[in-house]
Amino acid sequence: MDTITLIITSIGLSMDACAVSISNGMCFSNIQKKQILATAFAFGFFQTLMPLIGYAVGAIFSETINFLDHWIALILLSTIGGKMIIDAVKELKNPEVCHLSCKNLTLRTLLLQAIATSIDALAVGVGFAVMKVDILKAVLSIGIITFINSVVGSNLGRKFGQMFKQKAEILGGAILVIMGIKIFLEHTLL
Repeated sequence: MDTITLIITSIGLSMDACAVSISNGMCFSNIQKKQILATAFAFGFFQTLMPLIGYAVGAIFSETINFLDHWIALILLSTIGGKMIIDAVKELKNPEVCHLSCKNLTLRTLLLQAIATSIDALAVGVGFAVMKVDILKAVLSIGIITFINSVVGSNLGRKFGQMFKQKAEILGGAILVIMGIKIFLEHTLL
């Protein structure tokens, strides 16, 4: 795999993480430099780890991975996004009960998001094994690009979230649900 193709593949794999980072930046009040770096590290780490696992497993389990990955992503992202939408609607109806400042990005939520957005990288790792790609060069490219896109996405989301408050949280939750549906549809219709 040539360098240009690898960079384009890395950017493509990082887009889900970038979209979720934007959503997190819009919706969680505790998004500061520490949380932005934690988000970027978590997404970058799992986007690096999953192709390594896929590469190691190889084509033996590719059918199982392809059969389940879209379901896992759909369930995780839709559940997290749906909860964000429900919480935002409750806050719009009863602003005195809920405050955006009490909504914090937790380690559990971050890890679930990182896993859900990196499952497709697992299947890519299997493809890398079949194509005999230099896996270290590939995962470093994927991890670094995902890290950078997550930092950029979190900062963009934070700017827009401060302007739009609960409406941004509804949009952020909708982004997560749409990402889950997108991954599901890509794997079931293609």
